Amino acid sequence: MQFIDLASQYQHLKARIDMRIQNVLDHGQYIMGPEVQELEEALAEYVGVKHAITCANGTDALTLSMMALEIKEGDAVFCPTFTFFATAETIAFQRATPIFVDSDESTFNICPKDLERCIKQTIAEGKLSPKAIVAVDLFGLPANYPELEKLAKKYDLKLIEDAAQGFGGSINGKRAGSFGDIATTSFFPAKPLGCYGDGGAIFTDNDEYAELIRSYRVHGKGSDKYDNVRVGMNSRLDTIQAAILLEKLAEFPRELTCRDRAAAEYEKELSGSYKTPQVPKGYTSSWAQYTLVDENRDAIMREYKNKGIPTAIYYGTCMHQQTVFKALSFRKDNCPVAERLAKQVFSLPMHAYL
Repeated sequence: MQFIDLASQYQHLKARIDMRIQNVLDHGQYIMGPEVQELEEALAEYVGVKHAITCANGTDALTLSMMALEIKEGDAVFCPTFTFFATAETIAFQRATPIFVDSDESTFNICPKDLERCIKQTIAEGKLSPKAIVAVDLFGLPANYPELEKLAKKYDLKLIEDAAQGFGGSINGKRAGSFGDIATTSFFPAKPLGCYGDGGAIFTDNDEYAELIRSYRVHGKGSDKYDNVRVGMNSRLDTIQAAILLEKLAEFPRELTCRDRAAAEYEKELSGSYKTPQVPKGYTSSWAQYTLVDENRDAIMREYKNKGIPTAIYYGTCMHQQTVFKALSFRKDNCPVAERLAKQVFSLPMHAYL
């Protein structure tokens, strides 16, 4: 049994993907070829935003977003502590300071109540300028954007949605990737919508941000490649990856239905034995992972392994516990829910081909 069965997915889409790749090999436009623009248009339509800008990976998508928002040294950027390292890494890369926020116990996502506590504390200390919130759609479920958008407006903060895991999820019909000032996603192969290498995208309705990001992703390009109007980076999505994603995006709605069925079966079979993931009313999840909570995690994972069933831990170490952030002198007891989750969560196989 595969934890994420990319081989079965490829066999299902083989003829379509092979044809797309062959088309790229035939026209030879391997960098920023026509499939890249075609994909950006399809992504913008799917998510429901004006602009989708592809890039080299999900980490770059976050960095490009922060560059467009002019996040810099002396700024405080609030983010969940229970997440992958890239969330906080990209904040530090801009020389800003990540402020780690506890998790909501029922959804695992950033807790709006603890977020407001952190914002008030940062303002009271007066050492940093509160600038932005980065919310992560963990395990496929969008974060609580109705509350997060209220807090962003109340404290005059920018809001970035990290939809790397949430892509395909929604709140009241509004799709992940359309929340906040800017949203990002990753096309890492294991994501709900993944390519066969690295890839990412940024989503926004803001014309100015979109123009900046398109420039930043190609060395700060101006009117042509020898007119550089700002310092940028080299972060383009390869044409072959765009071609693959076009076929995967076309299949994506059907795959989400299959993931929903798998999650419903898990819920029926396991809800009596474990704390299972719950989807709030009005929300849908893309089920990037199916994650259980149990204090006897290690023993349970061994039992699954003995039966030939792979499991995984997302995430065993919170951001405030990472060695690189020790200098922030973050108090351990500030994020009790996240610390408990890090010790108790484990994920079962989840994909559209179970």
